[in-house]
Amino acid sequence: MKNYCILALSFTLVALCSLHKTAAQTVNTYQPQFGIFENQVNIGDPAMDGNVAYDTKAQQYTITGSGTNIWGQKDEFQYLYQSIQGDFILRARVKFLGENGDPHRKIGWSIRDNLNGDTKHVSAAIHADGLTSLQYRKETGGNTEEFKSTDSLPDVIQLERRGDTYYMATAKWGEPLTTVEIGNIGLRNEVFVGLFVCAHDASATAKAVFQNVRIIKPMPEDGVPYQDYLGSRVEIMDVDSGQRKILFQSAHSLQAPNWVNDDKELVYNSNGFLYRYTFDTNTVHQVETGFATHNNNDHVFSFDEKLLGISNHNPEDKGNSSIYLMDSKGDSLPRKITKDGVGNSYLHSISPDKETLLFTGFRNDKFDIHSINVNTQKETQLTDTEGLDDGSEYAPDGKSIYFNSNRTGAMQLWRMDADGGNPEQLTFDKNYNDWFPHISPDRKWIAFISFSKDVPSDDHPFYKQCTLRLMPVSGGEPKIIAYIYGGQGTINVPSWSSDSKHIAFVTNSD
Repeated sequence: MKNYCILALSFTLVALCSLHKTAAQTVNTYQPQFGIFENQVNIGDPAMDGNVAYDTKAQQYTITGSGTNIWGQKDEFQYLYQSIQGDFILRARVKFLGENGDPHRKIGWSIRDNLNGDTKHVSAAIHADGLTSLQYRKETGGNTEEFKSTDSLPDVIQLERRGDTYYMATAKWGEPLTTVEIGNIGLRNEVFVGLFVCAHDASATAKAVFQNVRIIKPMPEDGVPYQDYLGSRVEIMDVDSGQRKILFQSAHSLQAPNWVNDDKELVYNSNGFLYRYTFDTNTVHQVETGFATHNNNDHVFSFDEKLLGISNHNPEDKGNSSIYLMDSKGDSLPRKITKDGVGNSYLHSISPDKETLLFTGFRNDKFDIHSINVNTQKETQLTDTEGLDDGSEYAPDGKSIYFNSNRTGAMQLWRMDADGGNPEQLTFDKNYNDWFPHISPDRKWIAFISFSKDVPSDDHPFYKQCTLRLMPVSGGEPKIIAYIYGGQGTINVPSWSSDSKHIAFVTNSD
């Protein structure tokens, strides 16, 4: 059964400012000298100093480092670090700069007990010659050991700690991750984590650039779904290059951003309310939805952006989710479309002519895709399978509907005619469950979120390591465009920019 909820946490920005219906507040983004890191240091006293340059606009780091090696009983390298406790996930997209240098110069992530060169550590290292290894030193001053990965020359590198087990996951951008793990290293709970560059040559330096750098604090194992929440990062991404940028972040749960107003704004959900973020002024306003103060993350705009559809938990109908339409600027009270007593209804799309809504409805003891006429309130059931059909969205021409269904086992993407006829399966993934297909305005691409097979096919939970993927509308093999920690609320609603070049989404961290 699909899980739905309203958010139980109040909205705050990272600056912990208070938002009011009539007041705008500036979002304080955190851009210190070293970005998300606290400092830099030359580990092991190399003969040549390294340095770090942080590009605040691109949110990327260029690190130059010297040092003889990260190996044996002592390490030398340039380190950009942050102190942290407990479990975490470190992720970045990396690239050597320059062709010259020792083939064993290396870059990556390092977790260390302290800032001495001989300390215990676990490091995920990519060598210039392609060797990729999970290196570790179990005792201070002891020898370094390693597990080699089958991956070669990856440009995505992730290092995760769960208890005293460490997982290195790597990939060439667009491909699935390859994982290597080790355990029983005995590092402290309080450690340093950071990016490193080592030239493997005391008389030279190596340089690398690090993009999409994330330090993630995941949900604790004893976290209760839909009761305990993590903070949120609202991100945008250039789909072609994969370059990502965090617009702002909050200590509370933000969900489902969609791009509106000629790409000048994003609208998202939090704590049952909708908020409008403006790019130019970096400010947030609450969207006036009148009595509808228990909205879930199934809100959508009409193609011309004149109408806003919301799914509000209706206190007059036992708290069931009902569908409403309103003026997109909040100048009119929401008008109820679905009737009381019919069951939960979760909006997903508005037809181009604004006469029909698509929604996932709980009718006859199961969820299926339905449509409803805006004027007559007549419902039409479009799917009827034993599995779950969800995530329906009209194509920009209104002639077809894209959706996800687990009718063949795993959750896959499908397409059908606007009247529900001629269903056609689009993805045939063995390793993923695919959710929420969103069609680019130029009708060329489908962006969607994919969960791994450890998630039941009929669920799209919070706080999972998952991927955003892209495939042509005409069909073909999907490509990974983002490796994320998120899930529910990440990309539930249409989130393409009008130029079909960018998408907006939410990732999570404590």
